Amino acid sequence: MKPKRAPATCAQQMRKDLRGKVERSGRTADRSRVRCLWTVWVCDEPVLLRCRPTLLERPCARGRNFDDMEADGISIWPRMEPFLLGPLQVAPPPKLSLHYLRKMAIYVQTRDGCCPALGWPMWRHIACGKLQLVEELAWLYFESFDLLLGHSAEERLEWAECLSQCSCKAELDQQRNKLSVDTLQFLLFLFIQQLNRVSLRTSLIGEEWPSPRSRCPSSSDRDVKTSSHNKNWDDQAHLSFLQTHLVDMVELLLKPDQLSPSGQAQRNCQVSLEAVRSLDLLLEGSLGPEKPPLPLHRLLSRGPLQTQAGYSPLSRSFPLHQLLSCLQQCLTLNPFGITACLHSGKKLAWAQQVEGSMKRAKIARNTHMAPAGSKMVLMSQVFKQTLAKASDKLTGANVKIHRCSAAFIYLLSPLRSVTLDKCRDSTVVLGPVETSVHIHSCQNVRLVCVARRISVGSSSRCTIHALTPTRPLLLPGNTDITLGPFHTFYPSLEDHMASVGLAVVPNAWDCPSLLGTEGVIQQTDSCCYHLLPPSQFHMMAVPFQMEGDTCEVPGGLPPAYQAAVVEKQKRIQSWQRTVMEARLSKEQKKLFQDLVEVRFHEWLLASGHRQELDSLAPPTLADLRAEEGHSPHTA
Repeated sequence: MKPKRAPATCAQQMRKDLRGKVERSGRTADRSRVRCLWTVWVCDEPVLLRCRPTLLERPCARGRNFDDMEADGISIWPRMEPFLLGPLQVAPPPKLSLHYLRKMAIYVQTRDGCCPALGWPMWRHIACGKLQLVEELAWLYFESFDLLLGHSAEERLEWAECLSQCSCKAELDQQRNKLSVDTLQFLLFLFIQQLNRVSLRTSLIGEEWPSPRSRCPSSSDRDVKTSSHNKNWDDQAHLSFLQTHLVDMVELLLKPDQLSPSGQAQRNCQVSLEAVRSLDLLLEGSLGPEKPPLPLHRLLSRGPLQTQAGYSPLSRSFPLHQLLSCLQQCLTLNPFGITACLHSGKKLAWAQQVEGSMKRAKIARNTHMAPAGSKMVLMSQVFKQTLAKASDKLTGANVKIHRCSAAFIYLLSPLRSVTLDKCRDSTVVLGPVETSVHIHSCQNVRLVCVARRISVGSSSRCTIHALTPTRPLLLPGNTDITLGPFHTFYPSLEDHMASVGLAVVPNAWDCPSLLGTEGVIQQTDSCCYHLLPPSQFHMMAVPFQMEGDTCEVPGGLPPAYQAAVVEKQKRIQSWQRTVMEARLSKEQKKLFQDLVEVRFHEWLLASGHRQELDSLAPPTLADLRAEEGHSPHTA
């Protein structure tokens, strides 16, 4: 029943009567009373009313602690995507250290127009004027954070249309000035750039300094270590990072008057619910194994964790020490991370899987049970195989292709992100990638993709045919990288592009950014990349039949490359006319045909294309039966 409105004096008297119970938070019994109060509005002011006993007051739950919560399956874990897509895979600039981020946190919270949203003009002022970063690097971080946000495909396409109409830098700045991000979450995003910070000890022995907050490695940790060298994918590195730096990150979210002159939290300070809501960027959890994931602030402000975290509905805040203790006790590995996927993921069946042996290959997915944003497909040690897949099981998945050699891989579905790690002598053709494609430590790899961002690091002799609205990011350690225009299509390509918000313009495939540890560096004569000469350009055909309306390369080819294609077609037509005008006899035609075939097969062997063609042959009935017999759980 709706409570009756009371005069102001009644509200004041009720608050006075409750003040002792609310403020005496040192004892469990008093905290439980706060837990069991409901908020009602009396004379337009919030007042707490007692309604029912809490779990702590019930005899069956007396003495409840964190061990009980673990038995119930309550857990909190690092979200995968912020660590996978957020940190640039290069050591951050020194000006993004904790010392400078603390100064930035105080600055934005004491200036008008900086909280709760931080616009691009103010961030550019802070980054370039205060942190001494170049503007291009400042925009790179701002744009990278935007990749994590849940913009719809329609919003992405509208933004692409606005950018395509900009004819000068002034117009581009005018469009960028309309953008803003959540201030506190952006601070956390800048902080997790430290994930790939290089320390002297790490570079010498390959591991981090021991930390009392880091858990001891188990046998399962060692099993997964070989597949998790990339920290952006390593869920154990994410957990260790949070356990080590959780205090620093929470202190970044506090009000300036809650901090000491050194930037550390004062004793008995409170963390607002809005600050905890910002931690939703990095943390989520659930109330049990079969329960759906929930944002962190919802877990801590209601249910069993409310009392343990010390949440007060009256002040809408948490005691700092109690909040940190609760988080540290509940932190665990992501149940949808790479560790769980390798141990319990389902195998993925392929439309094409013919040549070579799959004994060493490990292909797993968690797309059957992971929520959006945590779906992943892992492919490792695929050797001399042609694998093709166009399926809803791939849609929206984060894909990692690891240590594949002499392979031809076609993933023709809309993807969330893709990482190629330590692959060599392979060709990878991707459907539209909503966020980013990263190539790391690869050799002689050809990548064909439409992606919002492409980055390459520590790789050599790789060729990238791309359609991308952002400048390709070349990280340190690259040699002989070739950039070429996107040069293929498949029937449903344009529909897939629209579903992830990718347009044909703008297209910055030929304008890369070279990034060093100190920021964007200028191109030099000894550059690590070059553009593909039009004379060496050839179109690529996707050799599979599919349904759809796309019948040409989206957006067409750049004029120089289109002219090269036309010139090659003229040569073919000229050659055909020459053969027809020669008026060869039947014996001469047969001899000529045999000679051409011999030379063609010699070229196939010399170029390595023979394996690719052979692996496209349809499997025999015996092959299919053998595959079904050895892979009963494919899906």
